[in-house]
Amino acid sequence: METAVGTGNMNAAARSILLKILAAASFLALFQAYLVAPLIPALATDFNVAPALLGLMVPAYTIPYGLSTLVYGPLSDRLGRKPVLLTLLGMMAIATVALAFSPTAYIFLGIRVLTGLATGGIVPIAIALLGDLYTYEERGKPIGLLYGAMAGGMTFGSTLGACLNPLIGWRMEFIVTGILGGMVFLAAVYFRRLFTNGRPLHSMPLKNIISASYQLLGSTRGRPLYSYIFFNGMFHSGVFTWLGHYFSTRYHLGDEGIGLALLGYGLPGMLLGFTIGKMADRYGRRKLILTGLLTGVITVAILVFKFPLWIAGTAVAFLSLGYDMTQPLFAGLVTGLGNHSGRGLAVGLSASTLFLGYGTGALLFQFLLQQGLNTALTAFVGLEFALFLGSFYFFKNAR
Repeated sequence: METAVGTGNMNAAARSILLKILAAASFLALFQAYLVAPLIPALATDFNVAPALLGLMVPAYTIPYGLSTLVYGPLSDRLGRKPVLLTLLGMMAIATVALAFSPTAYIFLGIRVLTGLATGGIVPIAIALLGDLYTYEERGKPIGLLYGAMAGGMTFGSTLGACLNPLIGWRMEFIVTGILGGMVFLAAVYFRRLFTNGRPLHSMPLKNIISASYQLLGSTRGRPLYSYIFFNGMFHSGVFTWLGHYFSTRYHLGDEGIGLALLGYGLPGMLLGFTIGKMADRYGRRKLILTGLLTGVITVAILVFKFPLWIAGTAVAFLSLGYDMTQPLFAGLVTGLGNHSGRGLAVGLSASTLFLGYGTGALLFQFLLQQGLNTALTAFVGLEFALFLGSFYFFKNAR
């Protein structure tokens, strides 16, 4: 059995406090990320630009986010989790507030790039820290809780982003979110002594990071796992990014209606993330991954057709459940790829792969939209179905 490095130095109460801080940070990281997509129609009107330009907001955030994790993960291995994580929490708060003062769409996009760079290491370092503190056999529950918090961020970000805009305006939404981020930063500083694994973990020269990443990507276990992280992320991001456009054009909903239609996205993970993680620890990850991939196929296939609005809204909730039954479990598998000293690199590489998939998915779906909404949805159904079929082989030994 793998030994958790920090368990002997931290009691259950201290680990609980630290887990809550990490969950709050992960919630806000996803909240401010998902706040934007439902606002695309409103921002396009405010800035007087085409929605296609503001559709770049998602890749403008996710691609820098993904690339930056290649640095932050190994940096946390080298310098320690604590100093890197605290710095990023402060940067996230500042960058989020800065978005509220954007005078033009182009400046908004530029700050969005900086926000992606500022938040890129928060979730992967949090996952790596959980990998330090829990053995592989017990990581499913805390990682499930962390992803549940992220799912909550997706839920409330996508819903409140649209619903609150008519009431307080999108600028105030980002100001309030940035203030909340500052509060989490202050809490992390206050409880910084709990980051018992804040010491340097190894002294890998930075020039070796690329070769070590190549070895992980090319390994027998790593190659299919990172591929699934990328393509599954591409599927979910591509569909989600344009759900606001989907409900606006197909059902003619306004801001409030879009927000309510997206209410279910992230809700299953928020409510069931811990349970899903517990089931993964107890029964293994293979069956859950297969079920999650198939759920994604079915729900997006439903969106191709114009069913009553309540069915489309329910499909969105189940689409989120498909995400919750795949990506968190992939993250758990990634923590078992490397040893303790290289865990930050392995997790950082997975986050980089995931968010590069997010950016690619948003751009690909936007490109396919030129051929029609149903064409784009059908193509993404085919992508996820191919992943589902391949998973019978690639994850036959996943535990």
